[in-house]
Amino acid sequence: MRFVEVSFPKLGLGPWQFDGVAFSLFGVDVAWYGLLITMGMVLAFFFGLWQAKKVGIKTDDVIDLAILTVLFSITGARLMYVLFPPEGVGFLATNGTLWENIKQTFVNVISIREGGLSIIGGVFGGFMAGLVISKWKKIRFPMLLDILSPCVMIGQIIGRWGNFINGEAFGSVTGLPWGMKLNVVTEYEGLGIIKSPIERGFDVNDLFHPTFFYESMWNLLGFVLIMIFHKKKKFHGQIFAFYLIWYGAGRAFIESLRTDSMLLFGLKFNQMIGILLVLIGIIIMVLGHLKTNRNIDVMSMIGKKVRKMFPQRNKDTVKVQRKSKKAVLREKVKGMSESGAEQDGEE
Repeated sequence: MRFVEVSFPKLGLGPWQFDGVAFSLFGVDVAWYGLLITMGMVLAFFFGLWQAKKVGIKTDDVIDLAILTVLFSITGARLMYVLFPPEGVGFLATNGTLWENIKQTFVNVISIREGGLSIIGGVFGGFMAGLVISKWKKIRFPMLLDILSPCVMIGQIIGRWGNFINGEAFGSVTGLPWGMKLNVVTEYEGLGIIKSPIERGFDVNDLFHPTFFYESMWNLLGFVLIMIFHKKKKFHGQIFAFYLIWYGAGRAFIESLRTDSMLLFGLKFNQMIGILLVLIGIIIMVLGHLKTNRNIDVMSMIGKKVRKMFPQRNKDTVKVQRKSKKAVLREKVKGMSESGAEQDGEE
């Protein structure tokens, strides 16, 4: 069991103590982290249902999407965490025989109750669920992504507070007024997935960036902006593109403050993913605007300039273009006939 004490000394807030367990049901402990994620999923479902009705998507289709999204998101979140774990975290068992190690490694991988989910992996899982549903239900994929994006944000806004209760996902040492003091009284047994600040070499009195709070508030602001501007979107997929840019930029910056990031080629993996999401979002946004405004681009930016530079040639070209292919072909045949007649007369 993990006991955590959290406070914000400079703000005069706390300390609060958590043991990670919200309540017990039939002898099974229900963790705060899982409870908050479930709350986020439920709220996201009802919000998505409300949004889907506006564009004529059936309730049954939304329920199918919700079920598939939960399954794919949890799988993706766990898989990403296992493949790219934080520093000091491992799932590979090595202390037994070959068969025992394989068995224990598999148990470690699927032991979600021990902790360990990646939000970015969950986002990818939700994306794949949307793709499957769009093909199955014949729903336009970009339109479906526009509905899913704010739903994912709701889950992220609420789910990040599970990190607060678990005393994890904190940032580097800071002297800012909202610096968070964190004392982990007891560590998880078994996998040892989450290391306390002291185990990472920090002093017991150090104050840390509350990065969980930064990301939760960043997503809340993004959600508000989506709700304000979603009616003004120019093309399907624009809300999704905005989400990628907004979340990716925020995650890339916040990840730079984290102390438990997994490194790849000397760079923080999740920070690279955040930057990649921003680039993908920008590409989608640019292509969407070009597609929406293609007639304006061609006529105003190209056509007018050409007509000004070559007014006479342009008129002649337009006249030729207005002729049908058959008319052009008849003129060519007639010209060939007249040329042949002249040659016969000369002979």
